[in-house]
Parts: sequence; C-alpha cells; structure tokens
Amino acid sequence: MEDNSDKSEELLEDDGGDLDIDSNQVFGIGNNDVETESLFGIEGDDMENGSELVLDIETNEHENGNEQILEFERNDLENGNHDQENVPEHNSIPPIVGMEFESYEDAYKYYNCYAKELGFGIRVKSSWTKRNSKEKRGAVLCCNCEGFKTLKEASTRRKETRTGCMAMIRLRLIESNRWRVDEVKLEHNHLFDPERAQNSKSHKRAESVKRKSEPIADVEVRTIKLYRTPTMDTVCYGSSNERDFDNEFGKAKRLNLNKGDTKIIQDYFCRVQLINPNFFYIMDFSDDGFLKNVFWIDSRARASYNYFGDVIALDTTCLKNKYNVPLVVFVGSNHHGQTISLGFALLADESQQTYTWLLRTWLTCMAGRPPQTIITDQSTTLQTVITEIFPRAHHRLFLPLVIESILENFGNLELFQTVLSNIIYNSIKVDEFELAWEDMIDRFAVRDNDTLRKMFDDRERWAPVYLKDTFLAGMLTFQPVESTESTVPFFHGYVHQETSLKEFFEMHDLVIQNKIQKEAFDDRESTQSTPKLKTICRYESQLAKIYTKEIFSRFQFEVEMMSNCFSVSQVNTNGSIVTYMITEQESGAEGNTVRNMEVMYDKIGVEVRCICSCFNFKGYLCRHALLVLNHNGIEEIPGQYVLSRWRKDFKRVYVPDLGSDSVDTGNPVQWFVQLHKRALQVVEEGMTSHEHYMAAWQSFKESLNKVRLVADKNGQSGQS
Repeated sequence: MEDNSDKSEELLEDDGGDLDIDSNQVFGIGNNDVETESLFGIEGDDMENGSELVLDIETNEHENGNEQILEFERNDLENGNHDQENVPEHNSIPPIVGMEFESYEDAYKYYNCYAKELGFGIRVKSSWTKRNSKEKRGAVLCCNCEGFKTLKEASTRRKETRTGCMAMIRLRLIESNRWRVDEVKLEHNHLFDPERAQNSKSHKRAESVKRKSEPIADVEVRTIKLYRTPTMDTVCYGSSNERDFDNEFGKAKRLNLNKGDTKIIQDYFCRVQLINPNFFYIMDFSDDGFLKNVFWIDSRARASYNYFGDVIALDTTCLKNKYNVPLVVFVGSNHHGQTISLGFALLADESQQTYTWLLRTWLTCMAGRPPQTIITDQSTTLQTVITEIFPRAHHRLFLPLVIESILENFGNLELFQTVLSNIIYNSIKVDEFELAWEDMIDRFAVRDNDTLRKMFDDRERWAPVYLKDTFLAGMLTFQPVESTESTVPFFHGYVHQETSLKEFFEMHDLVIQNKIQKEAFDDRESTQSTPKLKTICRYESQLAKIYTKEIFSRFQFEVEMMSNCFSVSQVNTNGSIVTYMITEQESGAEGNTVRNMEVMYDKIGVEVRCICSCFNFKGYLCRHALLVLNHNGIEEIPGQYVLSRWRKDFKRVYVPDLGSDSVDTGNPVQWFVQLHKRALQVVEEGMTSHEHYMAAWQSFKESLNKVRLVADKNGQSGQS
C-alpha cells in the first residue's frame, strides 16, 4: 500500500447482497454478490454498454510501431455462446505482474473479459482508499469461487458454490496515476463452468443492461490501454511485435544472461576446479539448450555441513529483489556465530519447478542428509517445495522480513510499530500473543488488512512464542535490538542491484576468503586468549575454557543477568520433575518491569527447560535455567547443554567425508581418489598454525622420499 494511503485500509462494503449473506464478510470470505457499482466505483451504463472493447497494448514511449490491438467483440464476450471454436485464440491474454492500465475501470473490464472467456466469474474481494478520502488506491479481484461459506451461511439451503479458489489479481494505483497488476495467481482449483459463469454478477449485469439498450448501427469502440512495461516484456512480449506467448514464456524460464555471461560462468568453474578438485557444479538446461539454473559448492562448504548443518537459511535477497545477478545462497552459522556458505545458485525464476531442482541438487551434494531447520522468506512456493523434499525439517520464516512486510502497510506509524514489537518479542505464552494480536487489530481498525491476516495465519512459522521446540542455533534474532551476521544477506555490501555477473565472480572468491580468514583469526584468538571473568559463578569459568570467544561473550551476558533474578520459588512437583517460578526485574524504555518465568527441572535426568527457550533459540542456557541449576546444587552445566558446535577445542577438518577406507587395489582411479582425499586432510590441518604447517610440510617431504625409494627399488630389480 502507498505510504499516503489509509493505514487502516478502509474496505468498501457490499450494498446489495442477498439477505442471507452477511455483507460484512468481505475479507477472506467468498461472497458471490459483492459486484455492486458502489463496490468498485464503476457506473453501470459506462461499464456494461454495448460497445466494442479494444485492448490497446502500448509501450511506455507510445511508439505506434509497437502498438498491438486485441479486439474483444461484444457479441463474443457478452452472449451465451462459449464454445472454444467461437472464442479467438488471441483474446485469451492472461494477467501478468507489471501490466498497467489507464484506470481502475479498464483493469476491471480486462480481468472480467479474461474470466468470461475462460468460463468463471469474478468479484471484488477487497479494496482500499486514500486516507481521509474516497479515492481508490488498490483492490483485489478474485474468482467468485474464492473462500467458503460462513457459519451463518452454512445453515441456509443455498448450494455451496465456493471452493476456496486462490485465483486473483491485486491492483495498485502508482505514481503515474496508472493501475498496475502487482500480484497474479492463475491456478483455479475447480473446473470452468461457462454456463454458471454466465449467471455470475460480473457477467450477468452486462446482459441486463444490454437488453434495456436499443440496438444501434454504429458500434462505439471503447479502448482499454494496456501499457507495456519492462516487467511484461521480460515475462511475455520480448522484442518482437509478433508475440508467440509459448515461446516467450519459455524465455522467462531461462537465466537472463548478457552476451559473454555463459563463458564467464564456465571459465570460473574450470579455474576453480584446477585448484580445488572437489569443487562441484551442475548446470540445468532447457529442452532447447538454454541455460536455466546453475548450482555450485566447494569442498569446504560440503565439509562444513557435517559440523553446522543442523540449521540453514536460504538467502534469496538477490533473486527476490530482481538483482542483475539472480543469486541464492545456502547459509549456515559456524562456531563463532559467523555466516558460512553451504552452496550457491543462479536461478531463472522462483517457480516450484526451479526450487525443486535446486533443493534436490543441494540435498544430493549433502549425501541426502537434510537439515533439522531451514529458514526462508515468506514464499509459499518454497513452503510447498520444502514440505516435499524436507518433510521432517522445521520450516521457519526469517522474522525481520516478516516484520518488514507488515510495516510496509503502515509506513512510519510509530505507535503501531511499538505495539507490534511488544507483541512479538514480549509474549511468553501463546494465549498472550493471540489476545494481544486481537487487541492490536481492534485498536488500529485493521481487521481487513490482507497482510496481517496472512501473517497471523502463518504465525507458527515466525512468531517466537510458537518456535520454542525448534533448534535455531542463533540464526534468528528474538530481540528488536539484536543484530548478528545471520540478519544480513551473505554478500551484503558486495553485491548490489546493478552488479554484473562478471563483477560478481571477480569478488566471489574474495568474499569467501575473507570469511575463511576471519574464522581462522577468531580460532587463534579463542585458543590463545583467556576471557576476563565478570562474576564468581562456576558456570562462567566452566564455559570460558570451552567456548569460542564470541559465543562465550553471549553466554556471559546471561550469567551477568542472573543478578536481576531476585526470587526462586517452587510452585509444583510431579515425581522427579519440579516446576520453579523465577521472578526477574527488567529495565526498559518504560522503566523497570517485573516478569515471572517458569522453569521445569528433572532431578533424575538433570534436565532443565525454561519457558523462554533460550537454549533452542541460541544454543546455550538462559539465566533462569542457570539459577535453577545453582538452586539445586549443580556445580557444572550438564554435558547435554554444552554443544560441540560452539567448542574451541573441537577438531574440524574441512574436507569432504572420506567414506570407506577399502580400495580396489586393481583400480588406479580409486588410488587417486583416496590419496587425494588424504592429502587434502593433511593440507587443511596444516593450515591451522605455523607449527601445523611445518609438520605437514615435513611429512610431505618424508612421504615423497619413501615413495621414490619404492620406485628406485622397483627399477633396480627390473635391471637385474
């Protein structure tokens, strides 16, 4: 919605629905009787006259040579004959994101004509106006089979005609005073019924108007101007005036490459393979030989997945925001809480077919081992694909993107942002979250806001209060002031909207090497330095010896905050499980507040769990759990709560899994594979320090001398 639009998104209500239909059920409920004149602001005589409709497709420069005119004959569109033989093929132009119209009336007419040809009716699902004005700013037109009966309607004898169909277009008034198509869903979940569609409000009113009109000899021609935009050209039109839709649609399913880009990709892959034989890449081509998708991953990333593959994120920033480089990055988090790459891809689009190819390819590279948790944007397509390919994984949404998409509808409404933030970050229990959300909806009169409804329906994927059983390893932030590497795109500061593919591959290795060097530096700093203790707590001194510097500093904050917890009371006992209530004082912008946190402790298993779920969210125990352990005389944090993924003394060898040691002694190829893998293992470990380097170098020289001695002996025996 535009920033100057009504923040509460005023819905225009039906003024002429049937008596047994609840006219207030506009949002999210299918209503076949909402196409009234007051609803979409179109006068009946103007909207449904007997004139001929011409769809005039223009370029933004209004060049006559590029105009394409598509005529919708009134006798084709408004009579009862719907045989496919009588419907010209070129009439059926499907809606495409980026279409622009001169008026809302033209956009409505276009979608109504398109629907009439296919055999379904449409209605206005919702619309919104400019603040303190009746000027329309946007609308959603949907199939009249959208939604389902309400409870009130279910008690009537009227036949159920709605199927929950999702087909729709979303329109928005843009700065040029044109109406643009912002979202399109073409798929219907029902068969087309031309006879029933003929009786729908959107088409039926035209017939009634036509019967009242006297036939005229000269038919007035009315033109709908559809402006060609770059978005439409990419998807549908290309550069040719003679549009072949199937052919051009196929072009949209390939990578948008400039001249020489394919060679740049191939040259990069060949160069990397020379210095990194375990580098892997795969290219996906269309049936006619065009490059559609590319995936690549180096040996370090494949090995890193063995240690940090529990939680991954899919960074689609470049692809989703239409960068010149349609990049997707598989991202993990290492033992310092730094982002690491687990694979890269260039994708032609965001279709289900493309994402399916990508995730299956990536899973194959990872030996078929899926992650525990995968974090993505709000793409419903990704949700479908992940459910199919990673059925046991937890699919969660990136919280900052969710909040950003919500706030886009409310501009800089500071009070709303404050209330929303408080609900998301401070709700301890599900009931608290849902009641607070309802209060927010009523307080700001936004019950009919589509974005808020969708986000609430999907709340179990992003709201912290619902994610307490999901291990996230610190890759999602659950405080408004928190910021970690995982909250920004992987190539942040390097790749921009206009970055070319050539520039990207020139900086690609530099970015990766910088991250590897940063990890190596932090490894040395963690092992060679001793953190300064801030309390006398035994738990602090315990993990100071074990955890890396960054992770320990995060845990140390929890130890310091134990002093804010001033009461530990036992509230319930069930066998060996005891429930405690921790009372703590928090300081905030509104002053000091007191919160009660519930902690469960199993005396037999020495297991502890706090309602704040810090361990699952961040990978270490919270102050409340530490307080309960201390209250029960536990001197050290139990081993199950000291994760190896954070340890500074854990040996990590960034080479692929060596697999079986058994080698076919008669197969020289297997000799090479095994020797190469073992050599790489020595190289990786030899790079950890100067002492390691010298030891590895010496061992290589000794090994080479031994191999040469064997060769010399064989040579001497041959001569004798």
